Amino acid sequence: MLEDFHAQPARDRVIVALDCDAATALCLAVQLRGHANWLKVGMTLYYAEGPKIVQTFKQLGFNVFLDLKFHDIPHQVEGAAASAVLSGADMLTMHAVGGSAMMAAGHRGAEAAAFERKIPVPATLAITVLTSMDAESLAATGVSRALPEQVSALAVQAREAGLSGIVCSPQEAKGMRELLGPDAFIVTPGVRPAGSAKGDQSRVATPAQAFENGASHIVVGRPITQAEDPVAAFEAIAAELA
Repeated sequence: MLEDFHAQPARDRVIVALDCDAATALCLAVQLRGHANWLKVGMTLYYAEGPKIVQTFKQLGFNVFLDLKFHDIPHQVEGAAASAVLSGADMLTMHAVGGSAMMAAGHRGAEAAAFERKIPVPATLAITVLTSMDAESLAATGVSRALPEQVSALAVQAREAGLSGIVCSPQEAKGMRELLGPDAFIVTPGVRPAGSAKGDQSRVATPAQAFENGASHIVVGRPITQAEDPVAAFEAIAAELA
C-alpha cells in the first residue's frame, strides 16, 4: 500500500496536520472521515495523548503520519522508531542532521517492529531543512552551504542510510525528485492554497504546484483545520488537484 503511492489519486496523498488538542483533533477526524486518507500527528498532540491517539485514528480508518522528528543517539532512535511502528504509524520522521548511523538505526527499528507486527515497513522519512527556515536562518545555525545544497546533501545521506524518502519544502521537491528517483517518498509541508496566509512557513507552494514539483504527499494544516468548514476546505484542495 505505502510502497505504491503512484497508484493513488492526489487527493488521497493529502495529509491533514492535526496540530491541536485531542478534543479538536478527534472532532476534525470524525468530520474528515471518508474525505481525507491521511492525518498527521505531531509533537503537540502526541506528547499530550501518547500512542493511543495514533491507535484511535487507525481505528477510524486513517493512515497516520507520526511526525516526531527523532534526533538522538542511534540506540534511542532505533527504539523510538520501533515504538512508533508498534503504535500504528504508517510514516515516521527523523532529522537527517542526526547522521547516517542514526538514520540507519531508525530504519532498522521500523523494520524490526514491522516484522513483529507482520505488516509492511512504514515509510521512514528524513527531515532535511525545516520549511519554517529561510537561507538567513539556516546560515545563522552555522551551515555554510546554500539552502538547496544542504537539502540535497542530507537527502543523499538519507538514501544511503536506507530511508524511504525525505521531508522538504515544495520549492525543493523538483530537484529532490530528480535526485532520488521516481519511487522515493517526498513529503512536503509548507503547502498553502492560493490566498492563504503563510503563517510561520517560509518556503511555500500551492497544493497543485507541490505535486507538479514532484511531491509524493503534501501536508496541509491550518488552511483546513482552522477553516469554518474543514471538509469544504479539504474538498476545495481535492478539486484543485483533480
